[in-house]
Amino acid sequence: MELVKLTHDNIEQEHICCAISNNKDIQVISKKNWLKDRLDEGLVFLKYNVRGKCFIEYIPAESAWIPIRAEGYMYIDCLWVSGQFKGHGYSNVLLEQCIKDSRKEGKKGLVILSSKKKMGFLSDPGYMRYKGFKTADTAAPYFELMYLPFDENAEKPLFSSTVHEHADTPKGFVLYYTSQCPFTAKYVPLLEDMAQARGIDFQVIHIQSREEAQNAPTPFTTFSLFYGKELVTHEILSEKKFEKILAGKGL
Repeated sequence: MELVKLTHDNIEQEHICCAISNNKDIQVISKKNWLKDRLDEGLVFLKYNVRGKCFIEYIPAESAWIPIRAEGYMYIDCLWVSGQFKGHGYSNVLLEQCIKDSRKEGKKGLVILSSKKKMGFLSDPGYMRYKGFKTADTAAPYFELMYLPFDENAEKPLFSSTVHEHADTPKGFVLYYTSQCPFTAKYVPLLEDMAQARGIDFQVIHIQSREEAQNAPTPFTTFSLFYGKELVTHEILSEKKFEKILAGKGL
């Protein structure tokens, strides 16, 4: 199968793997607009030419929308191979291409966000360790910053101090999110409507710049729902899942 790299010239014609629809779909519009701005910052979106989730997205860590200190590294936003495409070595090929590009650009290594155990929307720690990644830093309640150094003497990347500081977190629900994932364009408004209909205190903070993301109170800026100082979930919620969370808090 052919590998396709998104560019300004082909982005309107190519699908973005995780949201396969036409360019009038709000999820596609949101993600492609976000990508267009990032392409000029060195972001690479590389996918197999198939109808499904089989891609990798990476960017120089200095431009990544995550609160980390990883100067000279390449940050992997997402490596996703799902369904019928698993078991064919596609993840290995995509990761190897990222390594090749990063070495060519003189990077110190790769960085990726993972977790203590396998969780949705985060990279599989078992697979990353199998590929040589090591844990560089951790953040509550379960986030792990993993890295693959090209030189064993390379300085370890770290989470920024903001991920450990929650003194000013507002009361009630607070949702931080970006447009990096197309699903937020669909589900965030639905969650807002649910909360408003019930009179629930629900504040939404749409992170819209790299600077805001790099100073966020959560490692997973794509979607993080807090209740007070507690991270409730980083997984993008459907209405049904949000219903369960509300019921669990007696709301």
